[in-house]
Amino acid sequence: MLGILDFKTHNWGVSKFAVLIFCGVLVLLAGCATPNEPPPTEWSDTNQVQQAESRTSFKAIPPLVQTNLPQTIQINLPPAVKTNTPPVIKSNAPTPVGTNPPPATFALTTNTVRPRIAPIYTFTSLKRWAVEKKLNLPCLVSRSPLVTYAISSAKGVMALAIGSREAMWNGVTLHLGYAPEIIDGEVFVHALDLQKTLEPFLCEAQPMFGTNRVIVIDPGHGGINAGTISVTDHRPEKDFTLDWARRIQPLLEQEGWRVFLTRTNDVDLALSNRVTVAENRHADLFISLHFNSAAPDQKPVGLATFCLTPVGMPSDVTRGYPDVLLQGFLNNNFDTQNVELAEKLQRSLLHATGLEDRGVNRARFIGVLRAQRRPSVLIEAGFLSNPREAKRIENGDFRQKLAEAVAAALK
Repeated sequence: MLGILDFKTHNWGVSKFAVLIFCGVLVLLAGCATPNEPPPTEWSDTNQVQQAESRTSFKAIPPLVQTNLPQTIQINLPPAVKTNTPPVIKSNAPTPVGTNPPPATFALTTNTVRPRIAPIYTFTSLKRWAVEKKLNLPCLVSRSPLVTYAISSAKGVMALAIGSREAMWNGVTLHLGYAPEIIDGEVFVHALDLQKTLEPFLCEAQPMFGTNRVIVIDPGHGGINAGTISVTDHRPEKDFTLDWARRIQPLLEQEGWRVFLTRTNDVDLALSNRVTVAENRHADLFISLHFNSAAPDQKPVGLATFCLTPVGMPSDVTRGYPDVLLQGFLNNNFDTQNVELAEKLQRSLLHATGLEDRGVNRARFIGVLRAQRRPSVLIEAGFLSNPREAKRIENGDFRQKLAEAVAAALK
């Protein structure tokens, strides 16, 4: 259970925005596309937590005026303070107590250096970037409720709302690090978002996994770490995640995967030991399974998939933890594959369940993802604090749908 409260995006709602923008893109993009021009912590949850989220509010955008504008804008930010050791994220959460230590063979040793990625503080002309990448030029598709532009390739359509950190990729919500801006009448997007979000989807994708086809499925919680509790039948999250994982295993094995679970029964397992299971199995992918809660608030609903925040970007969810933008982890070496894997799972799960789309999110504090040396994501498949969704999660047929959706995404 991530335990985040409902992070409402805007007054007009995510689902309405998704339908409006995606439909608008499909109708208008064909008429405005222009041929290419030559170049010019599983988390230590509590059942009640406060949501920490920053979303850019929207202001009325004046009519667009085309002017001669610089192609790259340098943002002057204070220099980062260099230290010999990376910042340490501190938390007041209690340290999990292990009740079932893993076998001695599960010992993670690594000499891999954490990625050192130079921060990028510039906003770049989306039009110029599209020309360089040989994509269709950005096109205005809507002025209401938000000024929205679309950019497309043979792979699909990305819709960007000015002033919003939410984007839509073929109808699925993605979260950007920084809101796009209008500068002298033209769309500018942060260079990190171009590199870490737009390029992986609009341009040629990198291979997501190797030839071994080994995957580790992590049923969240276990033992004394029960996770959140269903508001209806009062069963713990740990039972539902384990059942979900057991249903996934045979489905993936039928597709040629070698599948390992971090736990196969009701035992407590430290976050670091969940990582070492994947390390010692030489896993290609790692997926951690959870259900959400906003208790005592029963209103929040929906499904979200999380991956690690790239260096230099703010996280979408912090849960009150310090969010050190320049802090890098081993798993940042897989930023591109992480977001692609998260999007595939999010799309498949939404299609199978009809849950509300809370989007592909990035978070830096998730301990079970940071040390991974493979594409890794965490899924929050509905709210056990919401009576309607809790009843669905309690139903074995629904958990079978979740399992089939994960298997379908990895075919």
